Amino acid sequence: MIYKTLNGVKTYAPQSRKELIDYAFQNKAILVAINAEKILHATDESRDIINRNLGYPDGIGAVWALQKKGCKDVVKIPGCELWLDIVKHYFQNKTFYLVGGKEAIIQQTVKQLQQEFPGINIVNYRNGYVKTEAEKQALITDITEKKPDVVFVAMGSPKQELLMEEIQQQHPALYQGLGGSFDVYTGNVERAPKWWVDNNMEWTYRLLKQPSRIKRQKHLVRFFVNLHLKKY
Repeated sequence: MIYKTLNGVKTYAPQSRKELIDYAFQNKAILVAINAEKILHATDESRDIINRNLGYPDGIGAVWALQKKGCKDVVKIPGCELWLDIVKHYFQNKTFYLVGGKEAIIQQTVKQLQQEFPGINIVNYRNGYVKTEAEKQALITDITEKKPDVVFVAMGSPKQELLMEEIQQQHPALYQGLGGSFDVYTGNVERAPKWWVDNNMEWTYRLLKQPSRIKRQKHLVRFFVNLHLKKY
């Protein structure tokens, strides 16, 4: 699978979700979602974290940037859908470990997964409030002992990526950072309706629902100008 560098951010260009998932399993990779904001606001630290792992196009901005670089068949793969694709296709023969969210959210997430995917083997789970070094070491020890095939960590960047890297040193597996995906999955946070998602206007829907996001999204104008001027 090919990749391109976008403002110093190494971003892979999968032509399908299956290609990305197969590649991640083969390489026991840490999947990191890439969008316009991560490209535009890349720092030396964030670039290093992403470039050590498997960055994939989570947002349409990343897709357009890859297309500008000649990757015509690249597809957008939202992270909040990707982790469920992994579960859907592998729940019968892979084991899972979940970390993240508030206690009520992780409990609800596990319950829904067990209902939606009967027989899924979730070897353990815990909330995302890992506050002490002792708690972190206990988590790493538990994952190392239980040896899950897949570990999902929903804590936000870069905290989740740094934690996954530390765990992976002790237990190689497929890892994916999920941000707020457990909240979306359980219905505690609303995602844009299908039409807005399918037409690459999810950001517009979010802005209409939450006008205060304009301070954050105005930077996207600069991203698209830079993209047009081929600065990436």
